[in-house]
Amino acid sequence: MNVLKDYRVIPLEEDEKRLKLLAPEGYDFFLLEELRFLLEKEIDVVFVDENTFAQELQRRLAQEEVVVEGEEGEEEALKDLLLEEDKSPAVSFVNSMLIKATTLSASDIHIEPYQDASYVRFRLDGILHDYMSIPLSLHESVVSRIKILANMNVAEKRVPQDGKIRVKVGGREMDIRVSSVPTVFGERVVLRLLDRSNQMLTLEDLGLSPEDLQKVRRLAKKPYGIVLATGPTGSGKSTTLYAMILYIKRPEKNIITIEDPPEYQVKGVSQIQVNPKVGLTFASGLRAILRQDPDVIMVGEIRDAETAEIAVHAALTGHLVLSTLHTNDAVSAVARLADLGIEPFLIASSLEGVIAQRLVRKICHQCKTVYKPSKEELEELGLEGDYIFYKGLGCEHCMGTGYKGRTGIFEVLELDEELKQFILKTQDATAIKRFAKEKGFKDMLQDGVDKVLQGITTSEELIRAIKVE
Repeated sequence: MNVLKDYRVIPLEEDEKRLKLLAPEGYDFFLLEELRFLLEKEIDVVFVDENTFAQELQRRLAQEEVVVEGEEGEEEALKDLLLEEDKSPAVSFVNSMLIKATTLSASDIHIEPYQDASYVRFRLDGILHDYMSIPLSLHESVVSRIKILANMNVAEKRVPQDGKIRVKVGGREMDIRVSSVPTVFGERVVLRLLDRSNQMLTLEDLGLSPEDLQKVRRLAKKPYGIVLATGPTGSGKSTTLYAMILYIKRPEKNIITIEDPPEYQVKGVSQIQVNPKVGLTFASGLRAILRQDPDVIMVGEIRDAETAEIAVHAALTGHLVLSTLHTNDAVSAVARLADLGIEPFLIASSLEGVIAQRLVRKICHQCKTVYKPSKEELEELGLEGDYIFYKGLGCEHCMGTGYKGRTGIFEVLELDEELKQFILKTQDATAIKRFAKEKGFKDMLQDGVDKVLQGITTSEELIRAIKVE
């Protein structure tokens, strides 16, 4: 009777010809017609209010041991998609799509209905690529299948919905966040794929230059103060902060995070998810954390004056605070904190360092080749003279893109006493950058150029990354 669970109804009585069901009020008539067709039975329905139905459904599900929790909370009874026996068109398509996306290490799947067809795209290494199109006649069935897997309301197609799927693909456990929105031609669905088997990156894995790696290690070991990771959404800021936490994690350290939502699960680190509906914001959560005797606090994002103020207070009272900020470069973090109402002397006293970053695609090793760059290409990177650059020709391994995987480009600003004194005089980003460069500060463009010359990425990719603000 799995089909009944998929259609969000509860069987009450059944014989050879008839089936009596419990359903919530306002249940879609057409779904009942589908059930009649599928089961080839007459269907009688008892309608109850949504709360009563939800309670009964929860009670029934609790009686079924569908998923077995392991000792460490790992779900051991997830069915592997590769072993899925249901071969209906929608099920087969969703399974093959997820298998292909996992094989390519896609981070997102977009299913977008338009007038002529529904288009499926994969995000690979941060860039969307066309995968295939499907007829509109199949689109609705595919969306329904995804919504069933994500425990979303199949009958409701007029409002946005969110859900989660946990599946296995070839032995790899995947957490999938699902988002649907109604459009003119049907529901548009985006799936965010998170591989639970992926290990967290260490500081050595991020792509930091030897010089910047030493700076970040020093910042991570600070006994107190604020260390910020800055950059646009999707630039790897949280990954960097978690790499810092891995570097300093010890049994004698009390490390607590507050995030929206936690991106990794780390043994020995207490993680809190913000929940504005019940008043648990970054600011209120940070206040509560300070009463938990922490040594290190990670705040997902400083986005308002209240959170900034509490973070500064925490840093000045003996805590190491790691957080993210949306600024384009490292020196702009000072101006941003000033904009949030933090006094210059408090910024100078509490801020220890800023790591600004972007992600760039790495050249595919399978089809990597050398070429002579044009004069214009060299000028764009501030170079002149004779150089050899590298690029990927495109192959089956990289889906014809010439790129496989990503790495970071960074600028790491350590605030020594001279720089702190300078910040007391001015919070102007241009002036701070000029002063820092006199002291040997290397910006993101310089770090990126080094990676182009080393054959890690392309000049085209570097310009794309640093110009996307």
